[in-house]
Amino acid sequence: MKNITVEELKQVPVAEQKIEIVERKGLGHPDHICDSIMNEISVELSKEYLEKFGRILHHNIDKALLAAGEVENKFGGGIVKKPMLLVIGDRATFFVGDKKIPVNEIVVKTAKKWFRENLRFVDPVEHVKYQIELKQGSVALTDIFRRKGNVLGANDTSATVGYAPTTQTERIVLETENFLNSKKFKERFPESGEDVKVMGLRVNNDLNLTIGMAFVDKFIDSEETYFRKKEEILQEIKNFTENFDLNIRPYLNTLDQKGRSIAGMFLTVLGTCADGSDSGQVGRGNRVNGIIPLNRPVSSEAAAGKNPVSHVGKIYNALSHRIANEIYKNISGLKEVYVWLLSQIGQPINQPAIATAQIILEKGNSLNSIQKEVQEIVDFELEHINEFCTDLANGKIKVC
Repeated sequence: MKNITVEELKQVPVAEQKIEIVERKGLGHPDHICDSIMNEISVELSKEYLEKFGRILHHNIDKALLAAGEVENKFGGGIVKKPMLLVIGDRATFFVGDKKIPVNEIVVKTAKKWFRENLRFVDPVEHVKYQIELKQGSVALTDIFRRKGNVLGANDTSATVGYAPTTQTERIVLETENFLNSKKFKERFPESGEDVKVMGLRVNNDLNLTIGMAFVDKFIDSEETYFRKKEEILQEIKNFTENFDLNIRPYLNTLDQKGRSIAGMFLTVLGTCADGSDSGQVGRGNRVNGIIPLNRPVSSEAAAGKNPVSHVGKIYNALSHRIANEIYKNISGLKEVYVWLLSQIGQPINQPAIATAQIILEKGNSLNSIQKEVQEIVDFELEHINEFCTDLANGKIKVC
């Protein structure tokens, strides 16, 4: 048995608390763009390393800045005056012996592909410039990848936490953004940009959704058109959310003000405010389960872009949620589960310094009756951590 502890947590589950706040930064939000692209770069580098050398090599592509460009918005279609700048930094393996890995080429190709596939109006060549600030890793950290053993050592001392189940508020916030950025929705409302942010505030059974959605100015020929389209989209949101149990009141683009022309509307040229008004960074967006749950304990680690075989800031972030879900799914009589994982640098990633499951029990249940089963689930997941890391490396597990 690993260093696994189980304790009862005596607190009100989040779903039963009076106030709950949840945020989701959507597909075209500058922070989410950074997270998504950095993680795709990690996936592609991992594939390259595996193909050329049979193993994933040291890299951490988890530092990025998307500096906003400059645009001039106009009814019927504005112009991009200055492109966005994507700065990509931290560490990667460029050489193995005398063999060179085309890291910079892979980085830029992957970033361009992501823009092309996810943001309809962003030309990855014309609208984005790329600045690569990746360097070779330190001797001490790259040496972890050369040491013997089936499981690599942790390259950081780091703590993470995951939980289960998600609340209805958390699901609604996530599903609302997914709905607004779905292919079907964009076909019906092409004027809606990918830059969508949903902020949920639940007070008892009343849920306010404040939604920010960039509009694409080439589809808007007047102030009248903008506010008409906005009302149509707001009605679609109301229709989408009316079947949930909570009393939901959605609000859309509440900064808008009629009579102020373009200054009173959320207009963009490219469907993201990164085209001319807001920058983004890795780690400021969603947690690994796709939301920013302000009632929950969360890790400060940015999972996106870290390597999937030794960096516990990525592995433990995702794994703690996986373990919490397995516990909640397989053991009855639980209200809520939190799983904490703490690494010690250099120690095998399947042997955390501590793995703690905190359980909120249903009435009538005792910790003694479930403790062994919880420990077994945690132990099983840690023993199979290599399979989990493989899924992370292949991009099968979302981290933003």
